[in-house]
Amino acid sequence: MSEPAPDDSLEALRRRLAREVPAGRGDEDGSRRQWWAALATLQDDFLLPLQPLQGVWLASPLPALYEPLLLAQLQGWVWAPGELGDLLQPAPLLPGSHPPGEAAAGLGGFSRLPLEADDGTDPLLLLITPRLQLAMALAGPPGRRQLVARFDPTTLSAALSLVDARLQRTAPEQGQRLRQALHGLGPLQSDEGLAERFWPRLAERLASMAPSVTLQPLVHRSEASPGEPRAGASSELALLEALTHEVRTPLATIRTLIRSLLRRDDLSTLVRQRLQQIDGECSEQIDRFGLIFHAAELQRQPRPSRGQELARTDLAELLRRLEPLWQHQLQRRGLPLRLEIAPELSPVLSDPSRLETMLGGLIDRFSRGLPGGATVVLSLQPAGSRLKLRLSGSGMAVAALEGDSGPEAERRVVGPVLSWNPETGSLQLSRQATQRLFHSLGGRLTERSGNDLTVFFPVATT
Repeated sequence: MSEPAPDDSLEALRRRLAREVPAGRGDEDGSRRQWWAALATLQDDFLLPLQPLQGVWLASPLPALYEPLLLAQLQGWVWAPGELGDLLQPAPLLPGSHPPGEAAAGLGGFSRLPLEADDGTDPLLLLITPRLQLAMALAGPPGRRQLVARFDPTTLSAALSLVDARLQRTAPEQGQRLRQALHGLGPLQSDEGLAERFWPRLAERLASMAPSVTLQPLVHRSEASPGEPRAGASSELALLEALTHEVRTPLATIRTLIRSLLRRDDLSTLVRQRLQQIDGECSEQIDRFGLIFHAAELQRQPRPSRGQELARTDLAELLRRLEPLWQHQLQRRGLPLRLEIAPELSPVLSDPSRLETMLGGLIDRFSRGLPGGATVVLSLQPAGSRLKLRLSGSGMAVAALEGDSGPEAERRVVGPVLSWNPETGSLQLSRQATQRLFHSLGGRLTERSGNDLTVFFPVATT
């Protein structure tokens, strides 16, 4: 009997990277936030200063690197799912990349490789340069997720051996190109102090990032049984996830650059105000796309995942903490915010890791239907065994929104989770998608005439 073929899947590579690493305790949102911060830290603090630069990188399921200078200098390979089709084309989405299936000529750009069924879809990056080498991945089951980063030569050598075996089996020509590229780097200098500098820099960046910045799973395989056709919603979800990645990446890069400029002391008041406005707009758009992601996930798989559990949440304290941020956002539209919270309210049952982003999205969705001069009133009151969170508009200007002629009546449904107002060009979550999101967070949303939203949350009894 012949021996089984060795496992050269990318999931096996993640397991190899996680070997001898203590198990994680993070949730999905937290681990994705760490992954994004790690990519930004790697590029901004370690790679960009190493100029001129040469090297190779391998990633899955989408390109991890996004800095144009790095994409032009380094030679890459990306294992991507077939559902993404031509999205991984060169500019304008990914400057310096090559068309799918076309080998990179010399340094710069990347070649696309097919993702196989056993590879998984968690993000993965392997980077080799003469002075810096590391491998990063997200690993672990739900509730025990973690960012793994390895810098030691033994692990990196084992990772490259697995990649080489994979390419020899699936794409021998690309395997030869990778070996030639590695050989052209010459002797590698292993920086023994890299890990000691990397983790503190990552912690600093995480501390400065907005809590809602996440990178959600980029591709979800269909849950249908073997032989069943793939649902159309799964293909649409893959497309939404890919587009979301491509939109949020430059926005997050812009925001990082803006915040680095804001640390300077020689900025005029006007310039500082403009930069802060750009920072706020980037954050709002990143959050909006994150909510679209969550809504698409629930459309594909309505039942909550096992890792998603409702917990005691002090909703009143959460509202008070977020009030200054919402005040600032609404002021840019000429809309003041008034917060009304009853005293001594009990905690509610919800998902605190996602509720903050969802509430911000609800205020954004609600306020876009109000004219200038109106006041956004956010109240929290007891309602039997629940707490009632209500969003309403006050002021004379709001009277124009009464009746069926309000903004919600003008919206058109775009796919299963989005709606579009052709008069304003505003793209938002549909009413049904918003209701589904709040239901997953333990709440029940009701809406009246587009200018009165109420969410009921169950009070925690234990």
